[in-house]
Amino acid sequence: MGEIKSYKDLLVWQKGIKVVILVYQLVKSFPKEEMYALTSQLKRASVSIPSNIAEGFGRNTDKSFSHFLDISRGSLYEVETQLLIAK
Repeated sequence: MGEIKSYKDLLVWQKGIKVVILVYQLVKSFPKEEMYALTSQLKRASVSIPSNIAEGFGRNTDKSFSHFLDISRGSLYEVETQLLIAK
């Protein structure tokens, strides 16, 4: 792999974006009464995954980046839990 110049070069960020796209596609099929509940929560949690990766990368310290990766992982677990609930 080439040199990492941007958070966009990170495979974990790229996969996070894919999660967001899949979540947004999935929630289109949810019942309308879930629009302001589970649908909204799933969208926000999924968007947090790559957003926190990008923010941590921008902090320019390994400790900060690690902290934001932990937050991102927490959001991923949140999405997983919400998808289990939706199922």
